[in-house]
Amino acid sequence: MKADLPVALERLKTEFPELSEEELQAYVTVTRRVLGDPTSRAQGMRAVMDGARQAQQKAAAGGTLTPDEQLLARYLAAMAKMQRSTVKKVQ
Repeated sequence: MKADLPVALERLKTEFPELSEEELQAYVTVTRRVLGDPTSRAQGMRAVMDGARQAQQKAAAGGTLTPDEQLLARYLAAMAKMQRSTVKKVQ
């Protein structure tokens, strides 16, 4: 059984039009993966974020990413775009 997303995909597309289809798909895939195992969600999310940061660093250093690393890097990019649009700058 696929885990439900915390936010409907159509709402994400509407609220975050700057997300690419690849980033949206990465968000869906990774979120369902993490939510699919309720007993280890915190560990799963920690592993995802660690892996995503490592993939981002590897890509920045010119390394070739595996398909899973590409997925995690796109997930991190999607999350960054969603965070930027909700965080208000303090003046």
